[in-house]
Amino acid sequence: MREREELLDKYTAKVYKNRKQHITQLEFGAEPDTITANTRAIPGTMTARGCCYAGCKGVVVGPLKDVAVITHGPIGCAFYSWGTRRNKAKNDPESDNKNFVPYSLCTDMRPTDIVFGGEKKLEKAIEEVIDIFHPKCIMICSTCPIGLIGDDVQAVAKRTEAQYGIKTIGFSCEGYKGVSQSAGHHIANNGLMRYIIGTGDKKPVGKFTVNLLGEYNIGADGWEEERILKRCGIDVVSVFTGDGSYETLQNAHLADLNLVMCHRSINYVAEMMKTKYGMDWIKVNFIGVGATCKSLRMIGKYFDDPELIARIESVIAEETESIREDMENYKAKLKGKTAGIFVGGSRAHHYQLLLRDLGMETIMAGYEFAHRDDYEGSAIRPFIKSDADTKNIEEITVEPDPEKYRTRYPEEMLVSLQKDGVELDAYTGMIPDMIKGSMVVDDYNFLEVDQLGKIMKPDIIFSGIKDKYSTMKDGIGSRQLHSYDYSGPYSGFRGAVIFARDVAMSIYTPTWRLVKAPWKNTPLLTGTISGGEKHA
Repeated sequence: MREREELLDKYTAKVYKNRKQHITQLEFGAEPDTITANTRAIPGTMTARGCCYAGCKGVVVGPLKDVAVITHGPIGCAFYSWGTRRNKAKNDPESDNKNFVPYSLCTDMRPTDIVFGGEKKLEKAIEEVIDIFHPKCIMICSTCPIGLIGDDVQAVAKRTEAQYGIKTIGFSCEGYKGVSQSAGHHIANNGLMRYIIGTGDKKPVGKFTVNLLGEYNIGADGWEEERILKRCGIDVVSVFTGDGSYETLQNAHLADLNLVMCHRSINYVAEMMKTKYGMDWIKVNFIGVGATCKSLRMIGKYFDDPELIARIESVIAEETESIREDMENYKAKLKGKTAGIFVGGSRAHHYQLLLRDLGMETIMAGYEFAHRDDYEGSAIRPFIKSDADTKNIEEITVEPDPEKYRTRYPEEMLVSLQKDGVELDAYTGMIPDMIKGSMVVDDYNFLEVDQLGKIMKPDIIFSGIKDKYSTMKDGIGSRQLHSYDYSGPYSGFRGAVIFARDVAMSIYTPTWRLVKAPWKNTPLLTGTISGGEKHA
């Protein structure tokens, strides 16, 4: 289509050949819309991706509140992955566990340490952490220089566990592994599955119990989701990993059902728990009023309990009525507006449904680190070819646990649930929920966001902090969905109203459209060329 070609026309022939595979304009024709994903970014492009370390420490294990997570590497890496995503956590009054999320723990590797090795420095840091914080679990996350000099964080973890009797896990998540932060998610999932999940025996007391996977409690999203579930009579055993803990993860295998929010960052755990413990998982979305209602109803169908189903319908009726007036007010302001969404995880998909609740349509969207199944759905997996970068990440094999494996339903019942609309043990992907003519961009870069703003002319672009301000200076509204610009929560019913307020505020206060950059009117630099003539 014309817009896609106009965007690709900016590139040289070599770059064009690569990027055309990562950019598609949806046609929904006889042939399915496809896209290339999870391959290396072109060197030199200003990709918005993060690194393997960011995916492991910054996304998955960092939000665990009772775990002392130590970055083994330079201080800049530790700072980059700390506090920027606003993973909220609070102390548990029923436990003696402390909350370490506000702290950034790092070995602060300097040039001398890198030359002579940093294992001794790491062991000293662990000793200090134990002396000061007395954690029940320690996790060590490696950065690029650690992998290059060969420090063995797994060996240090084993020695620590033997010496102090504290569960210690080393993650070899050096930034250069894989092609993006997705590799770090995979490595973190493997570690949680291998060393923590299934090691506890504290059975949940609720009649209907779930784990909330891929929820990182940004802006208190997870707390709002737990509030709604609790109202319905559904108890959350463990959250992976926003406001989650080592203590609750140990008992995660004893819950009845896994709910998966961010598919890309946690699907490995969901699938391994299905294999090892027989636990089913449902792909849910608590972003958006309609999506939240759909997710609650799917949970009700899964448990197949009339009282629970009736309670869910009652909660949905009460919650939707409580926000009806506000949502109608904001919908009147936002109806017909268009948006672009470029973020990671499943957010580029989830927020399209919330925008649709407000009468808005997403005309361009993309992920930083997705795989093809995040776009096209789980059915595409058998056709995805692995490459050297994929094989660089350890694949662990799990078998059914002879003592803990249990199934809730026979296979024919699961098939029936799927036919009834329950997204069970599979994900349909982002593309099916988009509209014809919209642009899908994988591994987007700053040039593409800039050009798409000019070509597609959306009213607002949701992205990360890296490109937020350049978007605003182009006169387009912008909200960043990695930390919500210090707002939130955006999930559930109440969160939908907060989100609508923030979007309306951004669109109706177009500050940068009302001012002109001074250098466009007055030269900031003047000079002379030989001959005396002045040039600006």
